[in-house]
Amino acid sequence: MSKTGIIAGSTGLVGSLLLSKMLGDSSYSRVISLVRKKSDINDPKLQEIIVDFDDIQSYAQSIQGDDLFLCMGTTMSKAGSKDAFYKVDYTYNVALAKIARNNGVKNVSLISSMGATAESKIFYSKVKGQIEDAITALNFNKTIIVRPSLLVGDRKEYRFGEKIGIFLSKFLNPLLIGNLKKYKSIKADKVSNAMITLSKSDKVGLIILESDLLQNY
Repeated sequence: MSKTGIIAGSTGLVGSLLLSKMLGDSSYSRVISLVRKKSDINDPKLQEIIVDFDDIQSYAQSIQGDDLFLCMGTTMSKAGSKDAFYKVDYTYNVALAKIARNNGVKNVSLISSMGATAESKIFYSKVKGQIEDAITALNFNKTIIVRPSLLVGDRKEYRFGEKIGIFLSKFLNPLLIGNLKKYKSIKADKVSNAMITLSKSDKVGLIILESDLLQNY
């Protein structure tokens, strides 16, 4: 059965890979990408909807499909403040998930982060945990949460700290064995593979994959 996939955050590192995979996957006959501005992608399966995420409810009737992929996220440095970070990461993702759930979308996949928990003393990890809890509480037929460590890939925006981390990870990864395996950097392609593979699987309920398990994809 052909499905409709919905993606938010398709210009990001994992989101762009995921969008490309859905467009090339015969399981999806239609892909809705919620964007701030139109891309240069030309594909008959792709429907780009330019939205104002501060007024996402106005686009509710267009958010119809089978699988929702939430790939939106920012950094503290780019957001500029805790409030701005919270709005992009928590408010936008959760509001979109609620609309999708009310519209009968069955499955949701969320990119979270290693160490995410609402009880964390670290603001970033705490917000990620709060997002996970809020979306899990919506009781989709299937809720997929991936918690990657440092992502490796061709990101469109330049992140100095991330570049340093990726350089160091080349030397550290071989040393991270046993319980430390989840701290290894991970290719963004593996994360996108995991999300689309699990969305197409027969598994239901809550599925959480830590970074070491994501390496298997």
